[in-house]
Parts: sequence; structure tokens; C-alpha cells
Amino acid sequence: MSDTRSTRSDTPVGAAPRPPARSGWTGWITFAGAMMIMLGIFQAIAGLAALFNEDYYRVGPNGLALHVNYTVWGIVHLLLGVTIFLSGLGVLSGNALARGVGVVLAMLSAVVNMTFIPAQPAWALTIVTVDVFVIYALVVHGAEMRD
Repeated sequence: MSDTRSTRSDTPVGAAPRPPARSGWTGWITFAGAMMIMLGIFQAIAGLAALFNEDYYRVGPNGLALHVNYTVWGIVHLLLGVTIFLSGLGVLSGNALARGVGVVLAMLSAVVNMTFIPAQPAWALTIVTVDVFVIYALVVHGAEMRD
């Protein structure tokens, strides 16, 4: 049997297909990228504080959810901060891989900061809240920043 459907397209022959129109939600991706850069800086500062001044925090290492010394926490926060910062730059440039990595890093940041709540309750809860907004923006509206 022959196919009688039309194969005609609205795009002229030889022309590139039009990219999808950006919506007002693109601002969420810009927000997520900017917040990731700030989160990276804040995580790095928390890591440096843990490395250089263990007395800065409210509780000793045994009062945390994971009983490791503050040197380990400092290294974790510092590495997480640097990777979130770099991923935030990638998100602002529209990189799809950076979006995926950003979601994973924001989830990891939320978990790390939830285990760090006894040391800095207000700070950790603020970071977790921002992580949730970043995850929402990247997952729901991430595809709009491709161009």
C-alpha cells in the first residue's frame, strides 16, 4: 500500500529548523546557575573554615551525623564547592552535561549539609533550601537554556 500522507514541512528546503522559542522560565536557569556559583563559593568557604579552624563550629566531630574529623569535612566541602562552582558556569553557558551534573551535585550538597546540620544549623538549612530550588530549576526548566 502506498502512504498518502503529506511529507511537506513548513521549513524551506536547505534551511535549518527553528530553535524552540525561549519562555519566561529561562530566568530560573539563570537563577540556578548563579546560585550554583554562590553555593560553590559558600561550600568552599565552609570547607576552608573546617580545615583551618576546627573550633569554629558548634559541636565537635563526634556530635555530627557522621563521626569524622573536621579535616575530612573540610576537604569534602571544598571539593564539592569547586565542582558546584564549575558546574554553575556550565549551566550558565547552556551545557546539558553541566545541567545533569548540577542536579547530582545539588542533591549531594543537600545530603552533605543535612548531615552537617548540628555544626551549623541555620547555614546548613539555608544551603539545603537553595539546593532544592536549584534542582527544581534544572530539572523542570533546564531544556530551555540550550541555545
